[in-house]
Order: sequence, then structure tokens, then C-alpha cells
Amino acid sequence: MVFSPMSLPQELFVHEIDHAVVYGDAEKETILHEGSVRILGNGWVEVSSGRLFSPNAIHHIDDER
Repeated sequence: MVFSPMSLPQELFVHEIDHAVVYGDAEKETILHEGSVRILGNGWVEVSSGRLFSPNAIHHIDDER
């Protein structure tokens, strides 16, 4: 059986991190957000203020547990 990514509920692919740092570059000089984040199934990242970051804007996310 084959599934289209659009046919599956996006809630199945959500990853939440309570304490994260979202970086825009590899050198860790550009911090886009510090705090809780939700990584959505489509690759977009939702921060605690409700703002969404495109996967293209983010270099990496560090989990600060």
C-alpha cells in the first residue's frame, strides 16, 4: 500500500522540544529562536509565539535539555 504524504494527518509527524535553540547558520552565530518549538511533519518549525520558520531558513536545532 502506498500513502501520499498529503493523505496522512500532519499531527502524526510532530516533534516537540521544550528547550531548544534554532540556528540560521552552521557557526551558531545567528540564533533565530530560543525556547519551545514544534517541528511539523512538513518540515516547518513553529515557535512558542506562533511564528513559523521555513525549513530553508533553519540550519539546525539544538535540544538544550
